[in-house]
Amino acid sequence: MGSLFSLVGKSALVTGGAQGLGRMIAEGLLAAGASVAITSRNPDVCREAAAEMAEIGSCIALDADLSTPEAAAELAERYRKTCGACNILVNNAGKTWGAPIESFPDKAWAGVMAVNVQTPFTLIRELLPELEASAKPLDPARVINIGSVAGMKPEQLQAYSYSASKAALHMLTRDLARDLAARNITVNAVIPGYFPTKMTAHMRDEDAVDPALLSHIPLGRLGRAEDIAGIIVYLCSQAGSYVTGAQIPIDGGVVGCG
Repeated sequence: MGSLFSLVGKSALVTGGAQGLGRMIAEGLLAAGASVAITSRNPDVCREAAAEMAEIGSCIALDADLSTPEAAAELAERYRKTCGACNILVNNAGKTWGAPIESFPDKAWAGVMAVNVQTPFTLIRELLPELEASAKPLDPARVINIGSVAGMKPEQLQAYSYSASKAALHMLTRDLARDLAARNITVNAVIPGYFPTKMTAHMRDEDAVDPALLSHIPLGRLGRAEDIAGIIVYLCSQAGSYVTGAQIPIDGGVVGCG
């Protein structure tokens, strides 16, 4: 069973991998044996996180502000020169904006859609040569797009551009999965629910979680690092080699039981 979930010898890029869900994902990949490159807009945060995670495995920092397609293409080139191979691409970096509909500004759309939808597409396109070179019929290259329960069902977050962008990313995942299957590249979407990240900070006070939020989650708790890392390792390992075009909620039942 150990070899079934081993990622030894694999190279991965995790955008937004210095903090929050991205760091949980990066640490899971490292623990499974992969070499990981992480990104963050803040160079100091990126370097510090990579240095800390280097205690688990090979981890390097590639700071990048992924708010434009040009920046995504530049990141792909830097990754290519620094790491060479790419077996795994995790599009985790994201942006949100929340406000009541009456005051939700037009400027809240372009930036959110760019980071959450266009950047993942651009990175996949630009890294296609590396992904295809590492792909084998029984051991495909893997692309994982990090979606959101807000893109699956109304969550009353008043984050209109965010929820629309995640729904778009889920559909983009299916389109790309179909188009890239013949190249032995799988594309899946992981749909996180509520985890202890900056996005849920207003719903938590240290370890105390808003009871209303917990009552909204059928399993009655926030997600843990093991929950998100486990599904990512599964999809990237031999165990997940026959899965593509899937949208997998990791949410304690918010989508499936709602």
